Amino acid sequence: MAQFTSLTSRVAVLPVNDVDTDQIIPARFLKTTDKAGLGANLFADWRYNADGAPKADFVLNRPQAQGAAILLAGDNFGCGSSREHAPWALTGFGFRAVISTSFADIFRNNALKNGLLPIVVDAATHRNLFDLLEEVPDAELSIDLAAQTVTLPTGQAVTFPIDGFSKACLLNGVDELGYLLNFEKEITAYEAAHL
Repeated sequence: MAQFTSLTSRVAVLPVNDVDTDQIIPARFLKTTDKAGLGANLFADWRYNADGAPKADFVLNRPQAQGAAILLAGDNFGCGSSREHAPWALTGFGFRAVISTSFADIFRNNALKNGLLPIVVDAATHRNLFDLLEEVPDAELSIDLAAQTVTLPTGQAVTFPIDGFSKACLLNGVDELGYLLNFEKEITAYEAAHL
């Protein structure tokens, strides 16, 4: 898993509430167990016409979204069915963080296990971010995971919650198994002592 410590990036803005995992990555793309190429299918039904041509008015097809590593989404992002492919598609596109007022529990857990940081902010901050990015579309936000802050272009820092275990895994770039393997010597010593 890719390490996440800090990030400064432009922001792609998706002001849609209740975005479910089938909208993030439609079910027809779930036949693979390989993450490669899923970014091309992110929001496929919203991004492309029936003939496969990109829809010019969709946010991810606009020039200002290219290279953005942060997605500002509406409320209740990632609801719907459980599919690890959703965070795979988001990270495959290049996103490292998603900001919303709330995330579905299963999506949040899948995101954290795959190097995607789901950031929960309060409703007022959420609204201010949308307003700011409407006024200054090229504005950048800075995320500091160790400090658990998102810093706005104004210099205002907003804190966000994250559980300690997920934070440690992201900061060290390890998944749950990688975390356990860090204790391989201790585990081997324990097993040897308790035959």
